[in-house]
Amino acid sequence: MTTNLDSARPYQPAWSSLQAHPDPAWFDDAKFGIYFHWGPYSVPAFDNEWYSRNMYIPGHVANAHHVATYGPVDRFGYKDFIPLFTGEHFNAEEWTTLFRRAGARFVGPVTEHADGFSMWDSKVNSFNAARMGPKRDIVAEMARAVRAQGLNFIATLHHMWLWAWYPTTDPATDASHRAYADLYGPPTRREDFQDPHPDDAFCDLFVAKIKEVVDAYHPDLLYFDARLNTISERHRLAFAADYYNQAAARGQEVAITYKNEDMAAGAGILDVERGRMRDLKPFKWLTDDSICWKSWAHLHEPEYKSPKRIIDGLVDIVSKNGNLLLNIPPTADGRIPDPVQERLLEIGAWLDRNGEAIYGTRPWTRYGEGPTEVFEGHFSEKENAEMTAADVRFTTKENALYAIVLGWPSGPLTIQSLTDPALPMQQIDAVHLLGVDDALSWSMDDRGLHVDLPNQAPCDHAVTLKLSLK
Repeated sequence: MTTNLDSARPYQPAWSSLQAHPDPAWFDDAKFGIYFHWGPYSVPAFDNEWYSRNMYIPGHVANAHHVATYGPVDRFGYKDFIPLFTGEHFNAEEWTTLFRRAGARFVGPVTEHADGFSMWDSKVNSFNAARMGPKRDIVAEMARAVRAQGLNFIATLHHMWLWAWYPTTDPATDASHRAYADLYGPPTRREDFQDPHPDDAFCDLFVAKIKEVVDAYHPDLLYFDARLNTISERHRLAFAADYYNQAAARGQEVAITYKNEDMAAGAGILDVERGRMRDLKPFKWLTDDSICWKSWAHLHEPEYKSPKRIIDGLVDIVSKNGNLLLNIPPTADGRIPDPVQERLLEIGAWLDRNGEAIYGTRPWTRYGEGPTEVFEGHFSEKENAEMTAADVRFTTKENALYAIVLGWPSGPLTIQSLTDPALPMQQIDAVHLLGVDDALSWSMDDRGLHVDLPNQAPCDHAVTLKLSLK
């Protein structure tokens, strides 16, 4: 028997109940999203986004740089970067337009990183972007702009890392001053960072920040960084049930992403950081990766990935039932660096031509073929070699099978997986190359599908064969 209470709150704070929450259809269709790491850590633009922690560690390269550039940490602490985080060039509409042109279907900001600085008008954290730095509610502005352009709005949350992030009991640093506790967190020992056990007060504040974001901005997806499992199970179950129930009351399809084993399998969507899966998975999953090899935040000396690397990764991920969330690093004054914009627009140009094989697709019975090995798991992306024209990935939609070839073949193309019994010859009605009007000549035998390609590729990077099926 279903009661009114059950109808009002269909999800209970129990893993078995949360596992009944379906993945949203929009997420399965969207495939590609963009978010950004932007905060006071964008000011030094050195080492990586962990600068706020590493600047306080004697012997660390960030500490040496900080002391040489800004002075001792007791005189110039992380809080002193906040007035320099000005964001005067930030324009939510322009940023969202760029992300949409890049082909992203879901977009949002890092709402709070490990540094303790909230990017919304928080009532529970006085150190926030509406009161300090840019003096603007960045989350609100992005939520409006993203939805105005027909995209799904996401919020990423990393503030579980704040526990013992700073040396809050070291009197030789500003982090020990209780006047700055909203930013630096409660008193902890340095060793608590390696073995974190946040107390109830910290977990209560962790959830209170989530509640502010959910209540004010209604994100379609909540992304959680690793270490969510350091928050008590009671708190995790409570905020997840509340989020799912609030969305259900609005008729909103939402998702939570998590890493490792931070939630029970099926209670949210598994996320793999800077890594992929080796094989096709029966469940929906996510990769979050950065356009920069070295950092998630802006650097004065970045190493950006090539458009090919990102496109090939997206194709590989989608063929295995995953989505890609790509991070970009704005500058402290609110600009997106030109090399980043150029790469995003090149990705968007590829998706303009080949997006039919990405958006709204589902995996085929096998993800693909080819000699290039893909490593699995967190932080494995750096181990992956560049894909070649011998690597092919499959997706399906309606009465079509797409074979995305991750390079332009120098000779005749044979796709070994496409033969009986996987794909009987009589099921194929026609073969087209996306971007080319005329149908291609093809044949099939026990060695695979043979396709006669034109002399020139229709686009840069991967090319897509569309097999129309009877």
